[in-house]
Amino acid sequence: MNECKKEKRGGICFYNCDNIEFMKTKPDNFYDLAIVDPPYGIGASNDSRFGKEFKDNTRPNAKPIKSKNYKKSEWDNKIPPDEYFKELFRVSKNQIIWGGNYFIEKLKNTSCFIVWDKKNGESNLADCELAWTSFDTSVRKFEWLWNGFQKQKPEERIHPTQKPNALYRWILQNYAKKGFKILDTHGGSHSHAIAADIEKFDLDIIEIDTEYFKDGVAAFDYYKRQLKLF
Repeated sequence: MNECKKEKRGGICFYNCDNIEFMKTKPDNFYDLAIVDPPYGIGASNDSRFGKEFKDNTRPNAKPIKSKNYKKSEWDNKIPPDEYFKELFRVSKNQIIWGGNYFIEKLKNTSCFIVWDKKNGESNLADCELAWTSFDTSVRKFEWLWNGFQKQKPEERIHPTQKPNALYRWILQNYAKKGFKILDTHGGSHSHAIAADIEKFDLDIIEIDTEYFKDGVAAFDYYKRQLKLF
């Protein structure tokens, strides 16, 4: 594996490297659970609307939204290769995969999808996001407002596909058990790291983009400093 930068904060280990090469260094079933948010292949990382006002004409009553100026890159131009999924299933006992509806042909049938209802009303953004899971349970829904600048609770966004801390906390509370070692292969904003720290889980979280890696670790350190203030 190429040189992998590591930052450790208690039970949270941040890695700046290629996730496939990282997983190759781990034995079978090393992680109890993988909670991952891979690229959906829809170009969210290089959206021409960034920084501009846009409106969905399929919803006449939708209010225009001005998107944030995230940096443009190529990471969301295609879905992960077969090798990624092979390694993910090898190193983890169970998996929760956001955007599973975009690469369903790479996954097995499941009775349990997680539905995140963003409660965005007439917004032109997606009403929900779906996560495929390996669990043999029923479909579950989590409701949390996440509509551009409107959020159920204030939260700085540093990544175009960022998910709220509360969503990861809910997942950990409902699908992880005490003592679980957890993997996240696409750190992004690293919201998952904050949630894992709050819920007291050990987490290995990987991000290949150096800038997002640094921003994510900085966001985590800021969260820890705020705890000390109060």
